Amino acid sequence: MKARLFIVSAPSGAGKSTLCRKLRKKFQDIQYSISYTTRKARKNESHGVDYFFISRQEFEEGIQNNQWAEWAKVHDNYYGTSRSFIESQLASGNDVLLEIDVQGMRQMINLFPDAITIFIKPPSMDILRKRLESRATDAPEVIEKRLKNALKEMEFQHLYQHHIINDDLEIASKAFIALFV
Repeated sequence: MKARLFIVSAPSGAGKSTLCRKLRKKFQDIQYSISYTTRKARKNESHGVDYFFISRQEFEEGIQNNQWAEWAKVHDNYYGTSRSFIESQLASGNDVLLEIDVQGMRQMINLFPDAITIFIKPPSMDILRKRLESRATDAPEVIEKRLKNALKEMEFQHLYQHHIINDDLEIASKAFIALFV
């Protein structure tokens, strides 16, 4: 069977990372593409596990050297996906999972038109707000910015092949995992 590229996007706080963690526990052979970013690590994040945390200068050099399969500036920080990682994993016959934003998906689909795209959405904006506030990692103005961006991102959900509403985690998890079988 041909290797598959799965692209998962969601507004911040919709549960994308939680669902992807559950998936990776079930399918340990799927290759997870760790994004590169210039943002600061959160308390519970580790370099090389959650993200590769690099300097703005390193990231911009990567742009110049065509190192990124996709990249975007989100909330004043750069995020990007290693082109060589994706290409080498697919060439080796390994399925690859990417957690990226809508901007990134639009770039990736041009490079990898056979990618399987999945959009995770919150049940409502009120619930999304509560999830973002409960993280206790962002200032109120950052939460407002994330909510505005969430509305913009949801305008592009029609570009995705599959949609999952993350209301009940167990139901959403089963629906998400079923896409990989």
